[in-house]
Amino acid sequence: MKVLFGSPGRLSGLVLRMGQCSFAASSIGIMLSASGYSGSTAFCYLIASMGLQILWSFALACVDMQALRLRRNLQHPVLLSLFVVGDWVTSLLSLAAASASAGVVLLYARDLNYCSSIIHPPCAKFQISVALAFISWFLLAISSYVMFWLLCSV
Repeated sequence: MKVLFGSPGRLSGLVLRMGQCSFAASSIGIMLSASGYSGSTAFCYLIASMGLQILWSFALACVDMQALRLRRNLQHPVLLSLFVVGDWVTSLLSLAAASASAGVVLLYARDLNYCSSIIHPPCAKFQISVALAFISWFLLAISSYVMFWLLCSV
């Protein structure tokens, strides 16, 4: 049994999951506080994707807390397979949503000059929300990578 940073049932795994939840929730909160987010499908997709990531990461954080409390080993092949599939699916959805939203933010800022006009002030909120989504995805990518290597080593 290998012990890697971010392994399920370890404190580092719990910290990764809580980081994923907090950055995804912050991304949603900032996006919802910006007026005009619903005009872009990519921003709505970002909110849905981050919502799924919050649900997945929070559920696994609860599993990690329970495993830490009861001192259980979560490195069972069936559990690791479930964690790998869930992490990879949510990771791909989060990356796609963050990338699509970043594309829309660049379109607004550089091509359409919405951000330079006084009528569209939420551009900074869009940029912060997308940056938080990428940070959340990066933490999820670390978890996905660790889970994959743990599954390969079992």
